[in-house]
Amino acid sequence: MTEITATAEMQAALLSRALPYMQRYEHKTVVVKYGGHAMGDIELGKAFARDIALLKQSGVN
Repeated sequence: MTEITATAEMQAALLSRALPYMQRYEHKTVVVKYGGHAMGDIELGKAFARDIALLKQSGVN
């Protein structure tokens, strides 16, 4: 198993456990603060954007 496959499997397992909790916020507006270290580090900023995109895809506004 490659590192990428292991990471994808770990993400899938995490999401399958988290999705019921995320669905509580479906069609609700959530305010997220973006600042601090995430603004100063390009990789943290990209990770933040991926997390926000995932929330949007799961129905959170």
